[in-house]
Amino acid sequence: MNEALLQPLTLGALEARNRIFMAPLTRGRSQQPGSIPGELMETYYRQRAGAGMIITEATGISVEGLGWPAAPGIWSEEQVEGWQRVTKAVHEEGGLIVMQLWHMGRLVHPDFLGGEPPVSASATTAPGHAHTFEGRKDHQQARALDTDEIPRVVEDYRKAAANAKAAGMDGIQLHGANGYLVDQFLRSSTNLREDPYGGSPENRTRFLREVTAALIGEWGADRVGVRLSPNGETQGCDDPDPASIFGEAARVLEDLGVAFIELRQPGPEGTFGQTDVPQQDALFRQHYSGKLVLNSDYSAAEAVADIDSGRADAISFGRPYISNPDLAARIEAGADWAENVNVPQSWYLPGPAGYIDYPAMEEAGQEKAAHEVAEGTA
Repeated sequence: MNEALLQPLTLGALEARNRIFMAPLTRGRSQQPGSIPGELMETYYRQRAGAGMIITEATGISVEGLGWPAAPGIWSEEQVEGWQRVTKAVHEEGGLIVMQLWHMGRLVHPDFLGGEPPVSASATTAPGHAHTFEGRKDHQQARALDTDEIPRVVEDYRKAAANAKAAGMDGIQLHGANGYLVDQFLRSSTNLREDPYGGSPENRTRFLREVTAALIGEWGADRVGVRLSPNGETQGCDDPDPASIFGEAARVLEDLGVAFIELRQPGPEGTFGQTDVPQQDALFRQHYSGKLVLNSDYSAAEAVADIDSGRADAISFGRPYISNPDLAARIEAGADWAENVNVPQSWYLPGPAGYIDYPAMEEAGQEKAAHEVAEGTA
């Protein structure tokens, strides 16, 4: 039944042993100060190396771009060394790992920036609250990046890509989704610019093009992917004509020849409350000939159906990978998936609980058998 998910897949120069990908998942376990991957993260990724491809949690490209407590970065030597231990662990298990590069734009609270405002495409304010080390605080108004500043931000992305290569990653993914900086340039609710980066879809995709080209300059297009979320409002970022802007984004990425695009397509109960817009993948299929990865709230049966139908080449699973470190093995065996416990409380809290203490399928079975013997029910 699950055979389609178990087939290998070539994405440019990336060779995935199956089509069960691990989606990027912010977990907030890096060592502080310094946002450095440590032993906990090494264990966490090693446990999940059975995925056809791991896409790492969103990883800050710079101090300016990282505004999530204890999320990791990739701008310092210490961070590179921490990630080297992670990639070594995944590779020892035969896994494939690419790093998601992240600039949060207007969603960075000034607390992370010494009191300075965050940057964005335009001077707008995100709705709701930012997560800080001191708890939730209202978002503050961003300042618009000056046109002559944009090359500096593009260079930050390039340096982060070079550091990811030094860390031993197999490739990289640009985070262009979920209302973060790239998305803030793409969508008209957050891009009010009147210069070459604003207005028409061609202009609003200019930042996406320049950043992606910089990443390709470091890695080659065959090891670069991009994540987008063409499915309604996300963290206050929206567009009245998504087909025009995301159709143009697909054309840009086709022109650049990236290895894969991952689309976040959540239902109405998704993490950020986005509204599902069906068949957005069909729009990308019209303009993009590379590999397409779909994400969010999939069962194994739904994943098989979308691969068999040609909607997707692979499926990235998010929350199921929190409580099922061996999700690929469970799908192959047709076994039940463990349910998340202590969620969402344990998603972002420090320490191993709810992070690396979920048993693999065999361990769970052994624990069940031991319990039954102890209770006299075996």
